[in-house]
Amino acid sequence: MALIALGLNHLTAPVALRERVAFPATATGPALAELSAQPGVREAAILSTCNRTELYCTVEPGAEAAPAEWLGHHHEVTRPHLDEFLYRHHDAAAVRHLFRVATGLESMVLGEPQILGQVKDAYALARDAHTLKAPLERLFQNTFAVAKRVRSDTRIGANPVSVAFTAVRLAEQVFTDLAQACVLLVGAGDTIELAARHLAEARVRRLIVANRTLDNAQALATRFGGYAVALADLPLHLAEADIVIASTASPVPVLERQAVAAAVEARRRRPMFLVDIAVPRDIDPAVASLDDVYLYTIDDLMQVIDENLRSRREAALQAEAMIELSVGHFMDWWGTLELRNPVGDLRSAAQASRDEVLAKARRMIANGRSADEALAFLADTLTNKLMHAPSANLRSAALRGDAELLHAASTLFDLPDAASRRER
Repeated sequence: MALIALGLNHLTAPVALRERVAFPATATGPALAELSAQPGVREAAILSTCNRTELYCTVEPGAEAAPAEWLGHHHEVTRPHLDEFLYRHHDAAAVRHLFRVATGLESMVLGEPQILGQVKDAYALARDAHTLKAPLERLFQNTFAVAKRVRSDTRIGANPVSVAFTAVRLAEQVFTDLAQACVLLVGAGDTIELAARHLAEARVRRLIVANRTLDNAQALATRFGGYAVALADLPLHLAEADIVIASTASPVPVLERQAVAAAVEARRRRPMFLVDIAVPRDIDPAVASLDDVYLYTIDDLMQVIDENLRSRREAALQAEAMIELSVGHFMDWWGTLELRNPVGDLRSAAQASRDEVLAKARRMIANGRSADEALAFLADTLTNKLMHAPSANLRSAALRGDAELLHAASTLFDLPDAASRRER
């Protein structure tokens, strides 16, 4: 059995491909059932975020290619095109990769905390889909323990650095005084909530929250002194916004070029700054062609994420050492799955010998032999049967000078070894 992690992320694949192979939460359950039903696939979990899509599987020998083949087929992406951007990790490397992902070492923003919650969500979805057994179950539990230890024992989470924070910092570079800016947030999820918190701390002049579910928009806007609107009314308020930050779960853009063009016209060519941190994208890429509009996607944020990372880089080295130790512990356990414990076979063989000799002793008594004679036969014969194979093997080991086996036998049967006898 092999443990496999494969996928693509912001470092290996463009956003257009990442959004094509993304799994919405509502589609992950059926996808897990389909993946785990592939020949040779024993377990499966899917981690899908704005920056990555990854599969974690245990597979039978010879089925190592099955998850990648399924991924391409499921999303109708040709294997040559997918393979160009796909990374694959096996066994210890797969364990190490998941540990690194969960601790934020593989994130666009080093050490960002949101990814751990997303890994936990992936685990919950796989558990609900009944696609986890002991190996992956244990791997995820170990992952959560490692991430918690790294968070508590290092400064990997020091300073408020996240994709949302980076988006706000980028906005500050364009609009030096956010206290004079109106910001429109599209969505009401965790990322937008983080952005709203950072904007509130920057004392933004006005905050508007647009969301498909108005109640969620109102709840978020109330917490940060903003104003809520329905997503359907977004074009009516777009011209008010100096800055737009979008992050929804919509499979199609929620902000089209025509709406942004009309807003810029209404603003009398005052510039608009837009940040799209959703995958699939929330803002039509054609918006970038408009004059007086500055559109940044999640990939563009790479240009500014180096800020506030200096203290985290040293912590990352500490985290790497902790991860390596934990990988070793998990692989020690993984190795035991391939070992067959001989205790059951040994006990079965001993019981078979006992039953055989006991039946002969009973026949002796039935044929008129004394009970003492039958018991003596049983004891001698059973002892000889149980000791024959180990005695022959130990005599052979002694003749060839196999000290390791002789010492192991002394330990196994709790006997004094040769050194102990010499001391006495």
